[in-house]
Amino acid sequence: MKKIWDYLWERLVRYAVKFGVVGLAGYAIDVGVFNMLRLGAFGDDAWYAGPIGAKVVSVTLSTIATWFGNRYWTFREHRRKNFILELFEFSVIAVLGLGISLACLWVSHFMLGLNNLVADNISGNVIGLVLATAFRFLLYRYWVFAPHRADGYTAMQNARLEADAAAAMAAGGAAPGEAADAAALQPSENS
Repeated sequence: MKKIWDYLWERLVRYAVKFGVVGLAGYAIDVGVFNMLRLGAFGDDAWYAGPIGAKVVSVTLSTIATWFGNRYWTFREHRRKNFILELFEFSVIAVLGLGISLACLWVSHFMLGLNNLVADNISGNVIGLVLATAFRFLLYRYWVFAPHRADGYTAMQNARLEADAAAAMAAGGAAPGEAADAAALQPSENS
């Protein structure tokens, strides 16, 4: 059971926990900006004072903040050398997640006629958020920050290690790690 937990921790859970912490910061930005705009903090006549405009602005700002958090903390060992492409892909996923949140908000506000601040918050910041967060996490983890990405730091480090191992083998020595692997297979004195 411990091996299963260790595997899940290393592959998924630790990323989900960090993603959740970054997401909470992004959520605070999203909800705070959304409500400030909906309550007219920057004027009532602008496009961003309506529910859809406020949601677009709030999600855009929270997306920028969460990209930094995910790039430099959650997925730091898998971040990509080409940060422009990474930010673009991150933004595409964020826009698709925004579409999920907006769809929930639109259905609630315009189709169901629940057009008050509480209903807007429940549909956009609870239901839409849960659906969009699950979608974003899976695509960030397994696409944008995937360890196998050719320009990711993990892939470059693995390629370097493989090249070093091949060079050591060609030179007639044991590949790095082989001595440790062989020692691990020998019975210990404590057995």
